[in-house]
Amino acid sequence: MTTEILGVILTYLLTLLLAWPLGKYIAKVFKGEKTWSDFMAPLERLFYRISGINPLEEMNWKQHLKALLTINMVWFVYAFVMLLIQDKLPLNPDGNPAQSADLAFNTTISFLVNCNLQHYSGESGVTYFTQLFVITFLQFVSAATGIAALVVLFKALKEKTTTRLGNFWDIFVKTNTRLLLPLCVVIAIILAFNGTPASYAGKDTIVTLQGDTVNVARGPAAGMIAIKHLGTNGGGWFGTNSAHPLENPNYVTYITEMVAQVIIPIAVIFALGIFINRRKFANVIFVVMTAGMLLLLIPTLYSEISGNPAIAHMGIAQPTGAMEGKEVRFGPAASGYWSTVTTIISTGSVNSMHDSTMPLTGMMQLAAMMINCFYGGCGVGILNYFIFIIIAVFISGLMVGRTPEFMGHKVEAREVKIAALIALLHPFIILTGTALSSWVLAHHPDMDWAVKPSAWLNNPGYHGFSEMLYEYTSSAANNGSGFEGLGDNNIFWNVTTGFVLILGRYLPIIGPVAIAGLLSSKKYIPESAGTLKTDTATFGMMTFAVIAILAALSFFPSLVLGPVAEYFSMY
Repeated sequence: MTTEILGVILTYLLTLLLAWPLGKYIAKVFKGEKTWSDFMAPLERLFYRISGINPLEEMNWKQHLKALLTINMVWFVYAFVMLLIQDKLPLNPDGNPAQSADLAFNTTISFLVNCNLQHYSGESGVTYFTQLFVITFLQFVSAATGIAALVVLFKALKEKTTTRLGNFWDIFVKTNTRLLLPLCVVIAIILAFNGTPASYAGKDTIVTLQGDTVNVARGPAAGMIAIKHLGTNGGGWFGTNSAHPLENPNYVTYITEMVAQVIIPIAVIFALGIFINRRKFANVIFVVMTAGMLLLLIPTLYSEISGNPAIAHMGIAQPTGAMEGKEVRFGPAASGYWSTVTTIISTGSVNSMHDSTMPLTGMMQLAAMMINCFYGGCGVGILNYFIFIIIAVFISGLMVGRTPEFMGHKVEAREVKIAALIALLHPFIILTGTALSSWVLAHHPDMDWAVKPSAWLNNPGYHGFSEMLYEYTSSAANNGSGFEGLGDNNIFWNVTTGFVLILGRYLPIIGPVAIAGLLSSKKYIPESAGTLKTDTATFGMMTFAVIAILAALSFFPSLVLGPVAEYFSMY
């Protein structure tokens, strides 16, 4: 067990070691400085020429959002149609059927918003064509969308007074060509050389140790799995995601996939400090986020390593910890670390079954998604954190009797209202969805939703409630993992989570970008003796307190009804 914990520590340290130079590189790319990836410039110019785009044309924040939302709508229509007719398209050696309209709606929205909530089983729910040209495509562009929105924030914070915030298309294209594609090539090569399939052949037939003959799905999976983690997407090529022996064959691929999903969320924090020339401010953000991660990780590791008390009560020793739903090749510590990281970041991939984790671990997973700003997804993690910064600045200003200021700009009623609405939106859509599903289950158990509500849950009581709470939390946080005891591929869950996915993605992008744009257009106020310092440990603790209090007040009652009650029932 000591070796497992050491592996967790070394994996995280390796991530930090790689994230620092990557952060410097990201800052250089978006500042327009020379980098090793300048050889991609001719390809970028080809994209601009074909699309009729002038990458030098500056946009304000409204134009950025218009471009972002418009292109996302185009991708939605394209992906939805492809999933509806995928059985008639090429590259379908296993003969997989088309998706139903409600499932195609949910799948399209889910991958479009960087959530990858899969209400289908990966290898049987889509074809090689849609895996590559819909699923993998959306994993690239959704990650690039989040990073492009973040760079708008970078540019707004860097300038004293401006409405010129770069060009969305230029940022978006460079995110793909200079960042995502090169790193994915490296990750995919590592995965392929360690046993992840990269072939277009159909199912293979093997004979198991028991003598059974079974069909094993395969396909060009390595490239898709690379972007699923690097872009904090999380959707699996196979139904069991990174618990599958072909999607995550050994400890080398485990480390690769762990580093891949954490490296950009951490690197962009360092990039922020370099880009706006406020490294101390970025360090404060990093420390707060890391402290939050550790407060979720440590109880998880303790809970999983300690084993299941119900099994211990039967007199059965658990020298390797709680192993239900876990792969022997990883064990409870590595699985616990993955479950924490994949939920604080909006990856949502799994290397063990979250539905089988201990109640305390389940609560940490839910809390990570409910807070949704410790590192977070590609780009959107800092955008979410920015909302809490604005609220903390406002409260701090009230406490000292001054008009709140942030980086030389007054934070006034309009900005605070936007921040408050975005902060309240997250718990509102989660709790409303959970209340609705609980009401339908209690009052209309036999309603025809393709699957009756009475058949939704494989687990009754507290854990069943947690399964429904987890599904909406995962959807709102653009995470995509699930307590898979829930039968979710039906009209009710496909449609309701689809709308939660839309609200949970676009409004938390629109809000921070709008605040940044509004602040950057205001007159710059030089710092004085009375200016609130936002790059100090005190302000870091203030921001952490705001996050903790808002999360506790919003979500504690629902957590008590689910994982907390389940925890005490086991003892």
